[in-house]
Amino acid sequence: APPLPERQRIALASRLPLEPPDPAADPPVPPGRSSRARRPARSSRPERFTKMTTAHALNASAFAGAKVTPARGARSSAVGRKSVVTRAMAVKTKTLSIPKTFEELKRRGQCAFIPFICAGDGGIDTTEKAVRILDEVGSDVIELGVPYSDPLADGPTIQAAATRALASGTTLDQVIDLVARVTPDISAPVVLFTYYNPIYQRGFEPFVKKIAAAGAKGLLVPDIPLEETGELSAVCKANGLDLVLLSTPTTPTERMAKIAEKSNGFIYLVSVTGVTGVRSGVESRVEGLVKSLKSVTDKPVAVGFGISKKEQAAEVVKWGADGVIVGSALVKALGEAASPEAGLEALEALAVELREGSNREGAKPKGSGGGFFARLMGKA
Repeated sequence: APPLPERQRIALASRLPLEPPDPAADPPVPPGRSSRARRPARSSRPERFTKMTTAHALNASAFAGAKVTPARGARSSAVGRKSVVTRAMAVKTKTLSIPKTFEELKRRGQCAFIPFICAGDGGIDTTEKAVRILDEVGSDVIELGVPYSDPLADGPTIQAAATRALASGTTLDQVIDLVARVTPDISAPVVLFTYYNPIYQRGFEPFVKKIAAAGAKGLLVPDIPLEETGELSAVCKANGLDLVLLSTPTTPTERMAKIAEKSNGFIYLVSVTGVTGVRSGVESRVEGLVKSLKSVTDKPVAVGFGISKKEQAAEVVKWGADGVIVGSALVKALGEAASPEAGLEALEALAVELREGSNREGAKPKGSGGGFFARLMGKA
């Protein structure tokens, strides 16, 4: 028989039962009695229909081929156990590269929210839950820090988090395995933040190949000078990884242009002269730094260091930044709570607030005006 039209397949899928019927409520026909004597019971439908699930229904629809992942907040009513908070079925598309992510944000007139957390602080399992939470609250890119014994660019909060993570036995391989577990289920591309020594010890190519295979989309190395990025940048490009470089308030304009040229994905603009950490306000000179960078490049500029509040994020957005990076405040919320569970709750609450602060006024919602549905209908 010829295949049914798409609309009919979707309609059919929507009418099929999502739960198997109760055999006790629909006894079989006794021997000797015609099954035509009464209307066929739901349980008489083929087995493939009675075990229909949301995932199967999606496969019969226009969403066929899309990734299906559970979303937080729904409840399961599995037989024989109590209802528990689980993830409702939600459709997610394939994770975009960092450049494509910023292209999509620009099309919508939106600013990126880029949170940072230190892997292993509170345990690898806690980090995995934290990454998933950050993705669910609307993070556009997620920075995942590899704990390191001498984090020269980081202030007391992230130094303490790295120390706790290392003390608990967190290793680089565990962090890479974590990336491999979460990236198939999240939409935000992951940038691995690590210092140069672990990369040097393993070798550029083995290190980059491994994190790229795990699903990382970018790499940020705060202590590698511009003049020494050539080989690492080439290896990253060959493996589909974006090497993100940093510019600081003391960077001369000429050097700023060279950094912008070599940086991929986006340019990380450090907002202060110093290390990471929570500050009471964002320095007003950041507005001029953003303008200076944008005068020498058309690549996205994301501002980090010192942003911890919704109002600070909104100010950076107003100054024309393409992304807002928040680290220490989120690391503190997660790592300094009374328990991992309390830390995850605090992390989520702050991330929601910062996501709101990073929204650009007038930005189109995700998926609107030329997004997935517009492409589906041929209007993009």
